[in-house]
Amino acid sequence: MTPQKLDTSVRAIREWLARSVKSLGNHSDRLNAINVFPVADGDTGSNLYLTARAGHDAVSKLESDDIGGFLEVAARASMESARGNSGTLLAVFLSGLSEPWNGCERLTAPLLALGLERAKVRSWSALSEPVEGTMLSVINAIALAAGSTLAHLKSDLESRAALDSVLTQMSQAARLAVKGTETELPSLVEAGVVDAGAVGMLIIIDELCAAIRNDATDFDSYENFHGYQVQDPHIHLNKDNETGVEVMCTVALDALGAATLRGQLDSMGNSVIMSPVNQLEEDTYRWRVHVHVPDADPALELIRKHGDPVNISVTDLCTHDG
Repeated sequence: MTPQKLDTSVRAIREWLARSVKSLGNHSDRLNAINVFPVADGDTGSNLYLTARAGHDAVSKLESDDIGGFLEVAARASMESARGNSGTLLAVFLSGLSEPWNGCERLTAPLLALGLERAKVRSWSALSEPVEGTMLSVINAIALAAGSTLAHLKSDLESRAALDSVLTQMSQAARLAVKGTETELPSLVEAGVVDAGAVGMLIIIDELCAAIRNDATDFDSYENFHGYQVQDPHIHLNKDNETGVEVMCTVALDALGAATLRGQLDSMGNSVIMSPVNQLEEDTYRWRVHVHVPDADPALELIRKHGDPVNISVTDLCTHDG
């Protein structure tokens, strides 16, 4: 396809979400098999698939010409139904990506770069302890690639050719970032695998590029990633799984309340992720909260001191739901 025929409308965003759900479903078993970080519970693929599906389902019948508004609805639904660390980060990524696109009917290279930069900032700030060698590395790489490509382009930045160039560099940067996870985290080095969440994010980025180009997605190169061959064993089954539970909920908080709760959850557990879902009042947002703790009751009691949590889920960390 020539750059002039790129689809930059809501239709492409709708197609992207649909393709992402299908491909994450197809790859979920292999993503589950190499899931060793942050918890070797073998559910990264399942969590990404279910979170993406919730977003896709929310806009399946939505008619809109606003690419940002359309994606925002999907992102909010994904956030409310997010599963695990990986699903929560995917929802945060989609939410950040949609923000600069609101009110726009066509995707351009500068808009894409703005969205990716916003998604990067939102994703890194959502975690109390962000770690390289994960989904965050891929998100960081594609944002940097988009910005760098724009800075060096001499053609019309609003043109489809410029957008095509950004897509090409994004895809290459994402692959390199996934490859890099093989050596960035001790647990991945020991297991001899790439990061499951990073591969999941690569799938999503590859599907975005393919949807805009109305092209087939090439997954053959994924076979070169450590541990990703079909015949590889379920690595996570050989790991000593973390004990405890994953607690997720949604709660209305002002900025001070959110900061205080985050600090208290950091002291109580780990893998703390907090991200605003939508604004209720001038200084109050609905926050999606995620934390790993030894026991759910003290965490929920703490959260209830700050607000009234809804959409609560408690999952045993040593349960393999992948």
